[in-house]
Amino acid sequence: MRKLVYYIGVTIDGRIAGPGGEFDFLPLGGDEDEGAAAYSAWMLEHYPETIPTHGRIPLGLTDAPNVHFDTVVMGLGTYRPALDAGITNPYAHLRQYVVSTTLGVGPDPEVTVVDGDPLTLVRSLKQEEGKDIWLCGGGKLAGTLMPEIDRLVVKSYPIVAGAGIPAIDGGFDPVHFTVTDRRLFGNGVTVTCSTRR
Repeated sequence: MRKLVYYIGVTIDGRIAGPGGEFDFLPLGGDEDEGAAAYSAWMLEHYPETIPTHGRIPLGLTDAPNVHFDTVVMGLGTYRPALDAGITNPYAHLRQYVVSTTLGVGPDPEVTVVDGDPLTLVRSLKQEEGKDIWLCGGGKLAGTLMPEIDRLVVKSYPIVAGAGIPAIDGGFDPVHFTVTDRRLFGNGVTVTCSTRR
C-alpha cells in the first residue's frame, strides 16, 4: 500500500513558514559553502521530485525520475506562492491535489482541487498502485491528515523563526514515530526520517 509521507522543512522552533507565509529565510540549498553543497547534492539525489518543475531545468533534473513520490497533496497556502508567481502547475511531473474550500475551480486542468474531506482523498489515493504520496504542506492540512501520515522526512534548519505557521497545526493527540535515519550536514541542517509506530 502507498504511504503518505510528510516531507517538510522546519525551523528549530517548528515553523514551516513565517506569519505571512514567508519561506525565503529558509536555506533551500545552493553552493554557498561545502556543507550547503553537500546538503543540496544529497537532497537532489534522494528527493528530486520535490523540486518544482520550473526549477528542475537549471539543476539538470529535467529527465530525473521520481524516486519516492508520484503524487503531491498540498493546502492552498502551499499552492498560493506558485499561483502568485503565475505558475498554475508547479509539479507537472507529479499528480497534484490542492485541498481548498475557497479556491473553487482550479486554474489548471493538471491540478485537482479538492474541497471535501482530505482524509477521504488520501485514503483513496493510498489504495491505488504507485509510489508514495507527498504531503507538501501546510500545517493545518498536516494536522487534519495526521491519522494517515505514515512517515516523516523533516529537514530541520538551524534557525528560530519566533512566529509563523507550525509544521503540524492540530489538536493534542500524541503520535509516536521511530527514527529510521538521521543525517547532519556541514551547514547545520539535519534530515530525520521517521516511521509511524
